Amino acid sequence: MNPITLLQPPRIVFGNGCAPQCAEFLAQCGVKRALLVSSTPVLPALVEVKAALKKSGVEIVSAPPVDCEPTRELFESALLVARAAKIDGVLGIGGGSAIDVAKLIAALTRGKQNASEVFGINHLSGRELTLVCLPTTAGTGAEVSPNAILLDESDELKKGVVSPHLVPDAAFVDPLLTISVPPAVTAATGLDALTHCIEAYANKFAHPIVDNYALQGIKLISANLVRAVRNGKDIEARAALSLGSLYGGLCLGPVNTAAVHALAYPLGGRFHIAHGVSNAVLLPEVLKFNLPSAPERYAEISAALGIARNGSALAAAEHGVELLLKLSRDCGMPQRLSELGIPHDAIPALAQSAMQVTRLLKNNLRPLTEPDATRIYEAVY
Repeated sequence: MNPITLLQPPRIVFGNGCAPQCAEFLAQCGVKRALLVSSTPVLPALVEVKAALKKSGVEIVSAPPVDCEPTRELFESALLVARAAKIDGVLGIGGGSAIDVAKLIAALTRGKQNASEVFGINHLSGRELTLVCLPTTAGTGAEVSPNAILLDESDELKKGVVSPHLVPDAAFVDPLLTISVPPAVTAATGLDALTHCIEAYANKFAHPIVDNYALQGIKLISANLVRAVRNGKDIEARAALSLGSLYGGLCLGPVNTAAVHALAYPLGGRFHIAHGVSNAVLLPEVLKFNLPSAPERYAEISAALGIARNGSALAAAEHGVELLLKLSRDCGMPQRLSELGIPHDAIPALAQSAMQVTRLLKNNLRPLTEPDATRIYEAVY
């Protein structure tokens, strides 16, 4: 059995109504002045959290809102605010974009490195500030992962920072914070979380410990996503998605994702397609490409999706892909790149960019070349 390193927050609090508890934790850590990194749609839901922070004696300074997937420019503007405010803690409350910015601010506010120096794996030298994260989507799992993503505008490519120093000190996962998320965002973020679990289970570096998280995440998300999309106030479905997303986030540190994410990044970097939407469009076709390399593994994913096995592993795996296509359609997701306004002549450049995401492509069960990437983009066009 291969060695594995599990990196996750020392404290994970999960449950309806747990969000205000973050104030007491920050105070216990000695935080007096914290930077709040969030987004405009989330702010109305933070009344109780802000009241708890005030009661605990934690002063809040607001960063510029993270209302889109974060660019280097947006991050640098938030970093300037953080340095000027003389903060001693960072509170990230939002979707993956806000949390990723919060994580990098916590690491770089007092550090001597800049963003370009920390892209990649284990280039970050440390983090001095206390970091607490609360997700409001289900979701990226960023609240428990050692990863953060920024769009590097100069290269038109999303780039990752992976480091133990990005693992928050605490994560408070409150499903009630996700109730106001609109159906389209619920669908996109849910399919992103499902992709995390699928790609972690069918992965060159898969591990029995992480397999447990991945399979449970697949079961929870696939069974509850359409419910939450159709009725955002379905508390039971929201809680199941939040837990499934948390499991997906716990997969990211030790195993991470693979070709679906690698091919999705250029869509976001070049055409600003939301990350979950990119994954949803690409997932079935990448799985079709991968199935011959591990039919038994994909058959087990199909079982977690609720498909009774009747026949060969490959047949079961193929039924799983069909179910994922149906799930995406039932959630109202776009099915083709052409629906997203991407010109056909962009495909060669997209394939070329995807080949640069080697930190994820190395995890894919089947080697994927630039011509393979081109064929996958063509197939979903």
